Amino acid sequence: MRIDAIYTNARITTLDGSRPAARRLGVLAGRVVGLDEDLDGVSAAQLVDLGGAPVVPGFNDAHYHLSAYGIRLLQLDLRADMVSDLDELYRRVAEHAATLPAGAWVIGAGYDQNKLGAHPRRERLDEAGGGRPVWLQHCSGHMCVVNSLALERMGIGSVAGGTVDMDTGLLTERAAELAAETVGPASAEHFVTAIERAAEEAVASGITSVTEPGIGTAGMLGNNCADLAAFARARDRGLLRVRTNVMPVAELLHEITPYEGDRPWFGLDLGLASGGGDEWLKVSSVKFMVDGSLVGRTASMSEPYADAESGFLRDERDVIIDRIVRAHEFGWQVAAHAIGDAAIDLVLDAYERARRLHPRPDPRHRIEHCAVTRPDQLPRLARLGVIPVPQGRFVSELGDGMIRALGLPRADWCYRGRSFLDAGLDLPGSSDCPVVRGEPLLGIHDLVNRTTSSGQVLGAGERLTAREALRAFTIGSAFAAHEERVKGSLTVGKLADFTVLSDDLLQVSPDRLASLSVGATVVGGELQYDAGGVARLS
Repeated sequence: MRIDAIYTNARITTLDGSRPAARRLGVLAGRVVGLDEDLDGVSAAQLVDLGGAPVVPGFNDAHYHLSAYGIRLLQLDLRADMVSDLDELYRRVAEHAATLPAGAWVIGAGYDQNKLGAHPRRERLDEAGGGRPVWLQHCSGHMCVVNSLALERMGIGSVAGGTVDMDTGLLTERAAELAAETVGPASAEHFVTAIERAAEEAVASGITSVTEPGIGTAGMLGNNCADLAAFARARDRGLLRVRTNVMPVAELLHEITPYEGDRPWFGLDLGLASGGGDEWLKVSSVKFMVDGSLVGRTASMSEPYADAESGFLRDERDVIIDRIVRAHEFGWQVAAHAIGDAAIDLVLDAYERARRLHPRPDPRHRIEHCAVTRPDQLPRLARLGVIPVPQGRFVSELGDGMIRALGLPRADWCYRGRSFLDAGLDLPGSSDCPVVRGEPLLGIHDLVNRTTSSGQVLGAGERLTAREALRAFTIGSAFAAHEERVKGSLTVGKLADFTVLSDDLLQVSPDRLASLSVGATVVGGELQYDAGGVARLS
C-alpha cells in the first residue's frame, strides 16, 4: 500500500483515549490512515522526519475574528504594545494621516483605554487628523472614538442600542456600528487580502481551524453582505489555509415566502441553515449580539458596575427572545453574544423556550463569552446543554480592567474554566482575536495560570490543567461546531491536522507554557507552516 505521507520520529499526543500516544502518523487524502504499527510495510510519496518534536492535534479556536484581524493588520495598529500613552497615539495618528490624500478616512484600531488611562478625545483627533475624518476602533470592537468631521459625516444624534458622546466623540455598540457603515466596506480584493494575511498569522501560531463569529456587516462582524463569497474566493485561491466556520449575523435572517402554506421560512435564502459547506469553509451558527462589552461597561449586568450603571441590551428583550426561538425553529445552531449575567439569563430563557416549543435533538446552542456567570447559572447551562465559549486569554490582557469594572469577588466569576467543567459542560478554547492576541499557546497559558498583566491572580479556582486546556483548544472546539467526528484528536479516519511544538506542553511547568513555540503546522496532511527546517522532507 502507498499513501500520501508518513510523519515519523515524533512524540504524538493524540488525545484519543484508546490510543493516547504514537511515534508515526500516516496520511491519505487529508485523513489519518494509520499510527505506528499500522504503517509497517506501508510506503509513502513523502516521508517527513519531525526530529523527535512533540505533536498535538491542530489548535482550533472557537471564536476568532479572522477577517477583522486581517483588516487590522492592514490598518494603523494602536494596540498597547504599539502605543504606550495617549500622546503617542495622537502622534501616530497624525503621522499616518499625513500619508493619506486630503479627505481620506484615518482609520486605526486596537486601543485600550484601561492601558492608556482614558479614551482618545474628539478635539485632539481633530488636530491629529489634519482636516480628515478619524475613526479609531477600541480593542473590543464594541466602541470607537471619532473626530468632529467623522461625526458630521455620520449625521447621528441618539442611537437605540448604543450611546453617543458628542463632547468626546466616544460611540458604543450600535452607534459604533454606524461609524463602520459610514466609512463603508473594503473592496472585495482588500477583504480577501485581509483573510490571507490573518490566515498566515493563524497557521504560524499552530491554528488549523477557526470559527469566525460573525460575517455579513461592516466592522468586527465582517465587511458586507457578500462576505461568504470573499471567503470562498480565498479558499479557491488557496489563501484560506485554516479550516473556517463562519457565522452569519442574525440581522441577515429574514422571512421567505411562500414556504409551507401561510408559514414563512425564517433564515437565509434557499433555506440555508447551519451545516452547509465543506471541510474548508462551512456555515455554522447564527450570531446574535445581545449585549456589549465588559471593559466598556455596556454588557448587561443584574447589578451595577463598580463605577457605572448596569449596562444595557442591544434590543428589546422580547424581540431578542422571539428571534432566537425562530432561528432555533428553522434549524440554526444559535451563538448568542452575552457577557453580562443579565444577558446570560435572557439567552437561557430564549434557549429554554425554543427547546420547549420546538424540540429537536442536540442543537448545541452556544453563549459566546458567557463572561460574568453567576454560580446559580451553571446548573441551568448544563441542563439546557448550552456550550459556553469563554476567552481565558482575556484574563491576562484585560483582567485588570475587569477587576476595576466589577470589583472583587464578583470579578472571579469572569471567563470561568474549572466551574464549567465541574458542571459537566463542554468547554471550547478561543481567543476573540483581534480583541487580544490569538496564539493558542498564550490562551492555554492563561487557562492554566489566570494571572493578569499586573500579576494579580483572577479566579484561582477556575484554573485548568494543561491537558484540560489543550483539550479545550482541540476536542472542545470541535464539539462546539458539531465536528468531533472529524476533528479534535489524531484518530484514524479524522482529518490530519496537527501542530508541532518546541516542547511538550503537558510536561513543562505552568509558567513556561507561554514561552513554547510552534515549529510547524500541518492541515490535511500538508505542511502549511514550518518555522525553519523543523519538518525534514525525504
